[in-house]
Amino acid sequence: MITPGDAHRFTPALFTFLSDLKKHNTKIWFEANRSRYVEHVQRPFLAFIRAFAPRLARISPHLIATAKPIGGSMFKINRDVRFTKEKTPYHTRVAGRFLHGRDPMGHGPGFYLHLEPGDCSAGSGIWLPPTAQALAIRNRIIAAPDAWTAITRNRTFRATAKFWGESLKRPPAGIRGDHPLILDLKRKSFVTFVDFTEAQVCAPDFLDRFTDACRIMAPLNRFLAGAIGLPW
Repeated sequence: MITPGDAHRFTPALFTFLSDLKKHNTKIWFEANRSRYVEHVQRPFLAFIRAFAPRLARISPHLIATAKPIGGSMFKINRDVRFTKEKTPYHTRVAGRFLHGRDPMGHGPGFYLHLEPGDCSAGSGIWLPPTAQALAIRNRIIAAPDAWTAITRNRTFRATAKFWGESLKRPPAGIRGDHPLILDLKRKSFVTFVDFTEAQVCAPDFLDRFTDACRIMAPLNRFLAGAIGLPW
């Protein structure tokens, strides 16, 4: 039983709802089950954001955690179907992002939480940075290779987080193919993830576990922020 003090706790009912939604992804079904969504998905996720906010502020005072169902850190459950062939109306995951306050468009480093049946993770970094930012990050890696490797080759970091995303097929312009950090320099995104099981998400210590994952990935965010001229 979840007590008021544990309002931020997730339960298996969250994953049951999302699994059912995947099978019955229609507006009629969702409206008939909206109370389940509010009770088991939206309400605990917003409570989790509120509980995480003071912890996030200690990691970086420049990241924002806003517990609002619309216009806050939580993604909408409704899908934007205007420009896609996939017309199912709802996402079958619940997710939140904690953006940099100086870059509300989401191009700055931040954190991400993704909960989906069989696919749960914390994310960190910058996803598909614009050309100018990608160039700045690569230049910073070249200029400060020791700082970059101290973060990304750290034993705890490597044991916990993993890089994710596509890479360029050829070296970026002006960078030789035999550069010792060429695999990092060819990344299109500078993003890492830490995976969780559903059992871990539903455990009493998940807020601590998620916070620890963010702390481990924070040095990467600090490096990226410095590269593109943002405070951390």
